[in-house]
Amino acid sequence: MNVANQTRVTEFIFLGFSGVLYLRLALFVMFLTVYLLSLMGNTLIIFIVLTDSRLQTPMYIFLGNLSFLEIWYTTATVPKLLATCLSQVVTISVSGCITQYYFFFSMGATECILLAVMAYDRYVAICNPLRYSFLINLQVCLWFSAGSWIGGFIAPVLPTVLVSYLHFCGSQKINHFFCDSEPIFQLSCSDTFMVEALGYTCTSVVILSSFLLTMSSYGHIVVTIIKLSSREAQKKTFSTCASHLTVVTIYYGTIIFAYVRPPAKHNFTMGKVVSVFYCVVTPLLNPLVYTLRNKDVKKAFRKVLERKRLFLARHIQEI
Repeated sequence: MNVANQTRVTEFIFLGFSGVLYLRLALFVMFLTVYLLSLMGNTLIIFIVLTDSRLQTPMYIFLGNLSFLEIWYTTATVPKLLATCLSQVVTISVSGCITQYYFFFSMGATECILLAVMAYDRYVAICNPLRYSFLINLQVCLWFSAGSWIGGFIAPVLPTVLVSYLHFCGSQKINHFFCDSEPIFQLSCSDTFMVEALGYTCTSVVILSSFLLTMSSYGHIVVTIIKLSSREAQKKTFSTCASHLTVVTIYYGTIIFAYVRPPAKHNFTMGKVVSVFYCVVTPLLNPLVYTLRNKDVKKAFRKVLERKRLFLARHIQEI
């Protein structure tokens, strides 16, 4: 296609979820509620981990990292999703779209790596408890955390650079609620073969390698649980791991469907529905599942509430 004869696009229009107004308003309320709960849940976990010295251990440092990540992961996409529910014309500049593309995939890659690290942490704690303090000490924990962030933000750099060189002309409408890869490629009037191949390779390597490491860790955990002599210990440990595994399965299942499946005719409506799970749902499930059965976190939360109650009571007495 002769790019020179085409009108250069400077901004895109998100189509989001189409439908009658009352349906879009219902979606807005639902997505906004989940988003706010996710922000509050993850912020609370960060606050508890930072303020309670008993929780400043590798497992909770990883959890705090995950919660911090989820706040920005959802914030990268959900505000535009909410806007598309209220307005039929929601725009973003081309440079803003490429920026969103980079940060979305950076944080997605970071989450994949971090979930694999957290699974390895649980594997060592359950399968090699005597060596846990040696293998996962505070220094190793900080290296793992930093490595997850650095690796995640390096992974999509080259695909993003190639995307920034694409030319966009003709249609401005992105059939999605954020700047995902396929809808962007569909609008380009440049040859996208190289960037598509590189992007597919990068996402496949990050997702599948972290998925296999995560499943391997949980596989060894399950084998260890089966060998436990106490049925009560089996039930308690398996119950906790099963809830973790449920969230991991939902997250990896949806992103593998979205980014690792073989090329096919794209159903963007299905793609948007699947995207809701890893953009909106799992960021809320993570803080719930990773802390709901955790006695230490619940105890720390009750301690925070008690301090808040005493502060309010003292303040009322002074008035």
